[in-house]
Amino acid sequence: MKILAIDTSSKICSVAITEDTNKIIELHSDDEKTHSVKLMPMIDEALKTCSLTLDNIDLLSCCVGPGSFTGVRIGIATVKAFSDAKSISTVGISSLEELAYNTLETIPSIQLSNTLFCSIIDANNHNVYCGLFRYYNDCLNQITDFISEDIETVISKINTTIATFNNIMFVGDGTVVYKNLLENDIINITTLFSSSEQNITNSVSVAKAGYIKYKNGNYGDSDFLSPLYLRKPQAERTLEENSKK
Repeated sequence: MKILAIDTSSKICSVAITEDTNKIIELHSDDEKTHSVKLMPMIDEALKTCSLTLDNIDLLSCCVGPGSFTGVRIGIATVKAFSDAKSISTVGISSLEELAYNTLETIPSIQLSNTLFCSIIDANNHNVYCGLFRYYNDCLNQITDFISEDIETVISKINTTIATFNNIMFVGDGTVVYKNLLENDIINITTLFSSSEQNITNSVSVAKAGYIKYKNGNYGDSDFLSPLYLRKPQAERTLEENSKK
């Protein structure tokens, strides 16, 4: 199965083509302000480099957030257009799940079932997005609702979840910003931290997660995709704050 995967949720615009979970090509651009300009040429370059067209693509996998509101919309709109034009199935992957998949191969197989995977994305002003996952049935499974809270509240919620695990693997830029807090305030468990490369979202992990979701029946047409917003856009929050003054 050939998968075209797109991630425009962060400062990095990333495009990948895989055969099942095996990477064929990955391209990226790190200028957040040019996602709308760079995405289509990157997709075109990836396809041409692999001597493929959209007619050869079996699945479109797209990161749906949380992340940049504008970036997420650009990626989803592109995938929806491809899906409608070529009747290609789609699957949506959260950036938190994507990050967790970045670390999967770094955990010895014997420890996978005893490891809590915790993805944390910095949302500024001491707030974060957090996702908690555990590995079973050969894939990562979300074990709680995604969390959008201040870091202290998130740590408290993590501590109520870790009783059945031996290790916790932290990944995401939020784990870098708040590493000292996580090391000091997470209790009764071995804390592990991902490498700097693993803290960056990438389309290869979007493809891997998408392949697994497809195999489990979690896919659909273009209507299957929608943005994952864990909080309102900054402009909307500012408007609400000003209206209260």
